[in-house]
Amino acid sequence: METQINALGQHTGVDLNNWQPCSHPGPDPMIGQYCRLVALCTESHAQQLFEAFSEDTNHRNWTYLPYGPFDTLESFKVWLVESSQSRDPLFYTIIDQRSDQAVGLASYLRIEPTVGAIEVGHIHFSPRLQKTPLATEAMYLMMHRAFAELGYRRYEWKCDACNQGSRNAAQRLGFQFEGIFRQATVYKGRNRDTAWFSIIDKEWPTLQAMFERWLNESNFDNNGRQINSLLACLKENAA
Repeated sequence: METQINALGQHTGVDLNNWQPCSHPGPDPMIGQYCRLVALCTESHAQQLFEAFSEDTNHRNWTYLPYGPFDTLESFKVWLVESSQSRDPLFYTIIDQRSDQAVGLASYLRIEPTVGAIEVGHIHFSPRLQKTPLATEAMYLMMHRAFAELGYRRYEWKCDACNQGSRNAAQRLGFQFEGIFRQATVYKGRNRDTAWFSIIDKEWPTLQAMFERWLNESNFDNNGRQINSLLACLKENAA
């Protein structure tokens, strides 16, 4: 933690003399090699998303989300309409560049431009998206927008502390674990202890280089399998 000492001999946070509030993220698309993120549109995306999410036949992916599962397309559309009209959370649909099909959702939320803090959440990757380069690239594109384009200082990831998959994903992507907020909320009739993770702006250049090295097409074999992991790419950059 960086501090400074004031005239009274007390430690304080460092001065941010040139700090300017950030812009609120907007609907502009984020385009990568493998996927693109576009503003959620019920008319364009509902059918494709419903079909993609329906491949999760036991509804495992809905366990740690505060809504769903949706048994019918009509009920899913009702939720999508409401979500697409929100600015916080601000939802994006993840589109597979190769198939041009909607395969997942993600959002920015708890958006605080005045202090430069923003969270990524409401992440729902269908089986078509999970464990693919698209999934990692989608998260990279959202980080890049927040740090490099909009100038945010802090990028957060929060999840149910019981959701080990989400916690593993956060740490794989370079987030630092900050602790557990006990009995933070209630959803689906259950208690939720919340695990907090973050990336801050000074960490972004190293992580950006890691992601770009990992996402390079030379890092995948003819079957689309990674040659080097994200951690290996991080270590290569540090060497």
